[in-house]
Amino acid sequence: MRLKVLFHDNCFDGAASAALFTRFYRDRVNPQVEVHYFGLTHKLGDPFPSGVFDGDENAVVDFRYSSSPKLTWWFDHHESAFPSAADEAHFRADRSGRKFYDPRARSCSKFLADTASARLGWVTDDFEELIRWADIIDGAQFPDARTAVELKEPALRLMTWVEHNHDPVLKERFIEDLTRRPLAEIAAEPYVQKRLIPLLEQHQEAIELIRQRARPEQGVVEYDVSETDLEAMNKFIVYYLFPDCRYSVGVSRTRTRSKVSVGSNPWATQARTHNLSEICRRYGGGGHPVVGAVSLPREAIEDARRIAHEIATELRTG
Repeated sequence: MRLKVLFHDNCFDGAASAALFTRFYRDRVNPQVEVHYFGLTHKLGDPFPSGVFDGDENAVVDFRYSSSPKLTWWFDHHESAFPSAADEAHFRADRSGRKFYDPRARSCSKFLADTASARLGWVTDDFEELIRWADIIDGAQFPDARTAVELKEPALRLMTWVEHNHDPVLKERFIEDLTRRPLAEIAAEPYVQKRLIPLLEQHQEAIELIRQRARPEQGVVEYDVSETDLEAMNKFIVYYLFPDCRYSVGVSRTRTRSKVSVGSNPWATQARTHNLSEICRRYGGGGHPVVGAVSLPREAIEDARRIAHEIATELRTG
């Protein structure tokens, strides 16, 4: 039997959710199942490629809902989970007992584990470390910006590796490692270290780059690194450098897309007043009330810059 697990790509919570679902399925449904993985990215239009639901069973974790009849399992916590009212109605009418949603959950990993434990009888004791760190990372529950930026914990180093890894073979290997090995052991693996060491060096360079390029104004920090080699960065750097800001809005570009990243400072003294998921959804993106993103084609960099400026202006004046 073939199980296809689709997950939020280049995201620690997405990878952790895929690993947890895999172990749940093997432990409670079919220990002999053949598992394949596919990473998904929020973007304009339908984010599910044609024919992607090609397993005997298909699961989506930490990502938007699909009304495809081939989707058999679903766990998500994003406010932007439903592309349309019809999709939400389709979910509400589902009686399979295999599709679960809670936008109040800080991470999909903990939501999935808690739900599978309470409603499906799965024992999660072996995954307490993974669940705890996925919840800290995705819910931005770090004690301070220094912890989030200095990256001393194995989980935070793996978070950095995940956000930059574009090798589909290593993505599958990493998820499978998460199903059976402690985080420190995985972080020490040569396949992780080979890419992680230069990433940590780039991380220090990114701190200086943001220090130079960021423009703080009225509690909002704007930055644009699209013309540099920096494809992804630790989203807490801005709050590490500008602890008094409320929001950050950044533009970046990878080999495949242009991206607008929007975040709120979890340590800000002034309360957040905007729902970033709703703002990003207007531009075809999504996320959570505290963090969101919009993905565009790589060549649409000017559109990304326009969107970023519009969002920053709204956050300053709202």
